[in-house]
Amino acid sequence: MNITCAIIDDEPLAIELLKSYAEKTPFLELQGSYGSAIEAMKVLRDNPVDLLFLDIQMPELSGIEFARIVPKTTKIIFTTAFQQYALDGYKVKALDYLLKPIAYEDFLVAANKALEWFRVFRKQETYMRDRFIFVKSDYKLVRIDLDNILYVEGLKDYVRFYLDDGRKIMSLMNMKKLEEFLPRPEFQRTHRSYIVHMSKAESIDRFRIVFGKEFIPVSESYKDNVQQYIDAHTLA
Repeated sequence: MNITCAIIDDEPLAIELLKSYAEKTPFLELQGSYGSAIEAMKVLRDNPVDLLFLDIQMPELSGIEFARIVPKTTKIIFTTAFQQYALDGYKVKALDYLLKPIAYEDFLVAANKALEWFRVFRKQETYMRDRFIFVKSDYKLVRIDLDNILYVEGLKDYVRFYLDDGRKIMSLMNMKKLEEFLPRPEFQRTHRSYIVHMSKAESIDRFRIVFGKEFIPVSESYKDNVQQYIDAHTLA
């Protein structure tokens, strides 16, 4: 999988260094480099890229300000000489933050973080579009329609899918990996051992998710996210 990227920095030497790094990173496709956010905006508005290596302190329009107007599907890795901007970077959901002078080793770690993010994102897009997954079970691949999942239970190295037709399918997989790929917010982790298809819940009883005679717990760690989902779907 390849990622398209662009570099925005008002320092020519910084641009040249980042260009050399991008060009020797096999999965990066450098689409352009720009000396200011204003210059980049004219091009990227009609030709967006997956990833921006974006300087923060620039004239006219700062990297933080520019980050707020790029498409949500464009991810950002900030590059700056000033460590105090790190918090601002994470407020606009930057994937990473590189402090100048940037070594290739650090650049590559950040780029790989972006690669992993897009790998998960594109799989989620596929699942959302096609609405089914295949999982390994009893030496074969079994199709599971997302709309048929009631909830998933984690059992050490395995997970068990509970389906609305009464089937239970076991697969060698960990909950963390599964949680990454199931589309949110309809699938919510409610407990270290449970992921629930919230739109299938029959009721909520004392903050337990009810499916027939089964009560799925909501632990303190996941309570806030589950509550937000419930609030968004509650008629006051």
